[in-house]
Amino acid sequence: MFPAAALLAFSLLATVYGQQVGTLTAENHPRLTIQQCSGKNNCQTQQHSVVLDSNWRWLHSTSGSNNCYTGNTWDASLCPDPATCAQNCALDGADYAGTYGITTNGNALTLKFVTQGPYSKNIGSRVYLMDANDQKYEMFNMKNQEFTFDVDMSNLPCGLNGALYFVEMDADGGQSRFPSNRAGAKYGTGYCDTQCPQDIKFINGQANILGWEGSPSDPNAGSGQFGTCCNEMDVWEANMNGAAFTPHVCSVQGQTRCEGTQCGDGDERYDGICDKDGCDFNSFRMGDQTFLGPGKTVNTNQKFTVVTQFLTNNNQSSGQLSEIRRLYVQNGKVIANSKTNIPGLGTFDSITDEFCNAQKQVFGDTNTFEQLGGLNQMGQAFQRGMALVMSIWDDHAANMLWLDSDYPTDAPASNPGVSRGPCPTNSGIPATIENSEASSSVTFSNIKVGPIGSTF
Repeated sequence: MFPAAALLAFSLLATVYGQQVGTLTAENHPRLTIQQCSGKNNCQTQQHSVVLDSNWRWLHSTSGSNNCYTGNTWDASLCPDPATCAQNCALDGADYAGTYGITTNGNALTLKFVTQGPYSKNIGSRVYLMDANDQKYEMFNMKNQEFTFDVDMSNLPCGLNGALYFVEMDADGGQSRFPSNRAGAKYGTGYCDTQCPQDIKFINGQANILGWEGSPSDPNAGSGQFGTCCNEMDVWEANMNGAAFTPHVCSVQGQTRCEGTQCGDGDERYDGICDKDGCDFNSFRMGDQTFLGPGKTVNTNQKFTVVTQFLTNNNQSSGQLSEIRRLYVQNGKVIANSKTNIPGLGTFDSITDEFCNAQKQVFGDTNTFEQLGGLNQMGQAFQRGMALVMSIWDDHAANMLWLDSDYPTDAPASNPGVSRGPCPTNSGIPATIENSEASSSVTFSNIKVGPIGSTF
């Protein structure tokens, strides 16, 4: 995920002072099946569920229904300081379909962009896959494994992002590190990623109210003094006009709070503890503008299958992550990934450290991916375990132009790496698309995990 402030998403880390759980709305996780494969045509269906990220949830006083946070402002009486705020405020259950536009049907999850609920208009959502016991997040080690899913993004236009990715958050949502956390994974706590987002309301047991400023462009978001960082593997960031898969790494292990330069904000983007740019493979940006899109080789007007293989240097899970390979399947046909076609850049069709270094050099980009450990660092994060995230969002920082248009907009589109998709540079403005594209949605389905070659 590219822009430093792009995420609409917020999350709630429970606090050492006792992050409270509300009881005004029952919390029932929508059920979702996935398949665990052991070999070709040998997959077992497993019952799981998804949980809504905690910061989409209603945060109200423990003694009643007064909001602790309204719009992008904290209630000063309930939240005079970080510790008191945690004591006074409760996180409540979610009406997944009615308020948030989140529905499941067997192995399919649909996320709607805008949902007009009984009390408010909701924009976007983010959910995590729970384990089979519905107590913690399902944790994945994808080394020497492949991850496969179907996606229908025929209703996902310019400026939107239907994302599926892994982050190295705590399996219990931070509950064991902050023992008084009464919410935990059941209420979607503990989010982090390589953007070190500072719009997170609770981090490391404290309400993030110090230095909190409301966003000038997003009436529901703001940012505080702290951010929350961790390794991130973007398996899929896409709309019908473009797609990218991108490993991002950090110098730290697991969810880590940042402050100041560590967060890599603004002009300090490349001085922080995480690699915000990542090493992306976007077919359009890599020189093949006919590969993925409406009516193209991978036709985004229809559902298709995305296969991602995480290869190691010894073809075993004990080895170092050495290559991330991509395949597609549509209408019964296996489609190899596109190949790079950029002057001065060799021919690549997968992500390796060699590809990342060559791409950064040709595009003139800062190579923090290599500086922070590259694919080996990504593999070590998987070894420790990473949670699965699925989301739909728009971008108040850069209008999603980094995914589907020319970006940065002050550079000539003819410069290598600037043209990333066919969308106009004036597209993706949240204030516009939250009205004109309100009915947009993405559906992820048929998730399969197993050894290389077993899931498609």
